Amino acid sequence: MDSRTLADSRVALHGIAELVLAGPQYAATHDIRLRVTPGGFGTVVTPGLRIERLDLVTPTTRLPLGGTFVGLARAAGTQARPLRDVYDVGPDVDPDGPVVVDPAAVDVVLAAFADGDAALRAFAPTLEPVLWPEHFDLGVTVGAVNYGVSPGDAHLDEPYAYVGPPTPRSGSFWNTAFGAARPLAELSDVGELVGFFEEGARQARAPAP
Repeated sequence: MDSRTLADSRVALHGIAELVLAGPQYAATHDIRLRVTPGGFGTVVTPGLRIERLDLVTPTTRLPLGGTFVGLARAAGTQARPLRDVYDVGPDVDPDGPVVVDPAAVDVVLAAFADGDAALRAFAPTLEPVLWPEHFDLGVTVGAVNYGVSPGDAHLDEPYAYVGPPTPRSGSFWNTAFGAARPLAELSDVGELVGFFEEGARQARAPAP
């Protein structure tokens, strides 16, 4: 799969996460959090919507992903809502633009979230991983250090795991401006992903320069 196909589908899913799921939820509850669900991701409270691979699932129906973001929200019985009044960045999509996803690319994104959710729960079993619609990444915070998985972004155009300490660190483990990142392609399974988080926690406990 070429990187453009993956990026386009990732942006479309990001648009759905904000405009169709988190935005309407925020309008009703002032809560923007999303969560990983079987086969996809969805809201944590109202209105009870979720993505399951290539469908938007509501309490009463299943809608194939397509049309426009506004139209998809309307078909689900809600109103598309951007969140620029909550955060400055987000999906670069037109609410009236088309929803176009590639099935194979969707599988890559959703597999990253599923593996990330499993690894984060194993790493920090008392915490609930949150899928944030702002950057479209899944994460937890332990001792002021952020741990998570992104399906890709401007930093790295493929799914990756990250560790973000509150202050800069030096050393071979820390390879980005925000901390450390590893492509999921270099972590063969959930166990290795957990190991990356555990190593990040160990490295983060070292004194900062």
